[in-house]
Amino acid sequence: MSKAVILVGGYGTRLRPLTLTTPKPLVEFCNAPTILHQIRALAAVGVVEVILAVSYKPDQMMEYLEPHQGKLGVKIRYSQELEPLGTAGPLALCRESLTATNDPFFVMNSDITCEFPLADMLAFHKRHGHEGTILVTKVEDPTKYGVVVFEETGGLVSRFVEKPKTFVGDKINAGVYILQPSILNRIRPVKTSIEREVFPNMASEGQLHAFVLPGFWMDVGQPRDYLLGTQLYLSHIAQHRPQLLHSAEVVASNTTSTSASSAAATTTPRYTIIQPALVDPTARLGDGCVIGPNVCIGPNCVVGEGARLNNTTMLEGSIVKAHAWVHTSIIGWKSVVGKWVRMENLSVLGKEVTIADELYINGAKVLPFKDVTASVPLPEVLM
Repeated sequence: MSKAVILVGGYGTRLRPLTLTTPKPLVEFCNAPTILHQIRALAAVGVVEVILAVSYKPDQMMEYLEPHQGKLGVKIRYSQELEPLGTAGPLALCRESLTATNDPFFVMNSDITCEFPLADMLAFHKRHGHEGTILVTKVEDPTKYGVVVFEETGGLVSRFVEKPKTFVGDKINAGVYILQPSILNRIRPVKTSIEREVFPNMASEGQLHAFVLPGFWMDVGQPRDYLLGTQLYLSHIAQHRPQLLHSAEVVASNTTSTSASSAAATTTPRYTIIQPALVDPTARLGDGCVIGPNVCIGPNCVVGEGARLNNTTMLEGSIVKAHAWVHTSIIGWKSVVGKWVRMENLSVLGKEVTIADELYINGAKVLPFKDVTASVPLPEVLM
């Protein structure tokens, strides 16, 4: 397999205010853009050409991803929609490239994070020999989703049931597919849903199989799920690649291990890290601050003395000043949270927002470049 299509889509309205200044796929998730996590996973299984189906700010993505092509050994191309084409239409625009050989290709939604078991999924696809394979994941409440009904042995999909009232299964579409080039015969370059129009037809013809995802999964396209996805991703890293978490490069010497809130904690004479926490080596942490669990701190960020961060992401260049308390929030690029601020409840700051000292911020969505000088006691959008 040599090619893949990532369905980037449009404006990323669900993740505003972050996407008002940055295309959704370039918003950092656990200190790397979501699209880069996906391209790395594809490159690891031998994909050498990735086509990004985009309709919004392709130039910004091209500029960011250009240097990564050589590093990953992947050619990145762009297919721009002049009008929205849904989740199947963009594939028709790529017909010439995708049908150049008879090899199957990956298709992936750009909002998802998971373990990306692409090698196992590809081996499964080759074994069954049919037109398509979809990755499925288990959910606790299938009544909220479209459920994929399939044979437990062999994974042959029989039908899709939207928000079932009675139990028919607990697996849903996870947004990763392997498809044969022949699927392009089913799709025209018009707005078409691959989930609602193409896949049901394939299932009725016995041409679609489901591969069950063994680990975590999350659509991180809105703030609540972004933070939940961060928690799942960091927990996975803690179990399988703990060396990627807070490293010795940013921890003072003479560390000692303790326990806190049932999580591993690293305490130094200066600050405390409660794992899992991902801290870029260029970040600066002040004396007495407490970081974690489920915290990501990006490049060139600053955390002031005595500050407390929990279940929070700081994007590049952001600052949390002394003794601030930040819980379940996303702090945008180069934004500043003032001294003694208390911020919580899914607050999201866009780029270059400033929160004045000693304020209470409760569930605010603050648009870019705004100075906040008064407390926000109830969730609201600050224009």
